[in-house]
Amino acid sequence: MKFDLHTHHERCGHADGAIEAYIQAAIQAGLQVIGISDHSPYFASDKDQPLPHIAMARSEFPNYVREVLELKAKYEGRIEVLLGVESDYYPELWPIYKAEYDNYPMDYIIGSVHQTRGVSIFNKKRWNNLSEKEKIREKEHYYHLIAESARCGLFQSLGHIDAMKGYYPAFSDIPAAEAIDKALRTIADAGVAIEINTSGKTKYAGGWYPSDDILERACHFGVTVTFGSDAHLPSRIGDDFELVRTRLREIGYTSWVFFRQKRLVTVQL
Repeated sequence: MKFDLHTHHERCGHADGAIEAYIQAAIQAGLQVIGISDHSPYFASDKDQPLPHIAMARSEFPNYVREVLELKAKYEGRIEVLLGVESDYYPELWPIYKAEYDNYPMDYIIGSVHQTRGVSIFNKKRWNNLSEKEKIREKEHYYHLIAESARCGLFQSLGHIDAMKGYYPAFSDIPAAEAIDKALRTIADAGVAIEINTSGKTKYAGGWYPSDDILERACHFGVTVTFGSDAHLPSRIGDDFELVRTRLREIGYTSWVFFRQKRLVTVQL
């Protein structure tokens, strides 16, 4: 069975194409399950759409849900369409997000840390002029937030857990093994999955999120895994699915998962 749980579309302001285009691309790619998971609105903001090129407007979220559910019915029997969302994780604000999501029949919620200390993880300048000790502290803080996100109970899976390397490949070489292992143990204990996200190949770092060494540690600690292309173009649906499946087998995984009505569905590798 082939599936892809991490996809975007035009509502977020930085992806191309309507939702239906991604569903049709998934069918063409031979997928049996496609998850729609655009960026959540900034529910804690007083503004409807404070960052129009990053996330959808709050007023658009009901329309988003309605469209996904309509397409789910339209394509029943051809492909299973799942209602998801990629949600920002903010330590003090996640209950506000939960209250919004509880109004809708979500199949799954991806929790992603996109900011630390108010700065985007993709900001190329955030590492400028930092000492080695400060870089370690920033990496440890990032994994502390990832562990917190697993513990909060809102998410079924966690998105791109080493995406800080996207525009700063040297991130992978910053020593923080203890913080990473602590986060992976927490994720395993919480029963939350991590995604193998193939969009890293579109950034400076290349490759996937997370790196093989983190995946090997995740397997050691019993962390479940899922797949997401993080497609911002329909043509990237299912990108590298077979390569990821092969690599997971080599690492020692025997299965991976997707989610239906927030219940885990196990798929053999």
